[in-house]
Amino acid sequence: MNEKITNFLNSGLLEKYLIGDTTSVETEKVESFISKYPDVQNAYNSLQHNLEIVVKTNAVEAPKFILDNILDELDEKPVVKLNAKKKYKAWYKYTIAASLIAFIFAGTSYSFYNQNLKLSKENQVVVDEIFDLRSDIEKNNMMLDNVMRQLLKLNNPETEKYIISGNERAKDLKTVAYINPKEKTSMIDVVSLPELPEEQCYQIWADLQGEMVSLGILNETDRKLMNLPYAENALALNITIEPKGGNTVASVENSVAEITLH
Repeated sequence: MNEKITNFLNSGLLEKYLIGDTTSVETEKVESFISKYPDVQNAYNSLQHNLEIVVKTNAVEAPKFILDNILDELDEKPVVKLNAKKKYKAWYKYTIAASLIAFIFAGTSYSFYNQNLKLSKENQVVVDEIFDLRSDIEKNNMMLDNVMRQLLKLNNPETEKYIISGNERAKDLKTVAYINPKEKTSMIDVVSLPELPEEQCYQIWADLQGEMVSLGILNETDRKLMNLPYAENALALNITIEPKGGNTVASVENSVAEITLH
């Protein structure tokens, strides 16, 4: 791999292109490299695979009805219909007519007051929903930044990938560990965990020259990429079945998966 390709892959442009964060000039440059250099094409395909792993852990359902509610509220306009019927009356009825006019005016004023009060409340609802929408946008931006960081970790050439499959006791168990000894980071992608009785759980351990150190509990709901404590000089990773809540000492006899680290 020549220096030009190496510098390009280390620039982060490929990752930015994958999540749609490049300028038009950067996009043209990235697509040119992908089409010209097989090494860049392979790196791009690898990034796409890693992005699928990362995105599934950050997916959030978009807020429902917020935009529709805002548009509905903005389209609504208070309409006050006044139906007046004019009658010419005799002079002796002028007093009664004046009373009726005063009554209609009072009623109309009260109607306007209620309409304005209602409109004020509706406007406040719109304002609140707009603030909620802004908050959701900020959360999505933070989530995108987190996806980018995790993707960079997975794509780091120093990161080693370990596929951990279950033994006869848990044939459907499958996890993927990502360990970077240089940056001292460790993550695990919980692909599938066979169901356990309610009083049991899966616990992952690091083997430090015969001493088993707990790295955490793998719950049924943790079927996603998650950070693990980094275990310096770990020789292997081991997953065991333990009592609910975890154990302080590994039940090696209940081991369901194990893999040796480089």
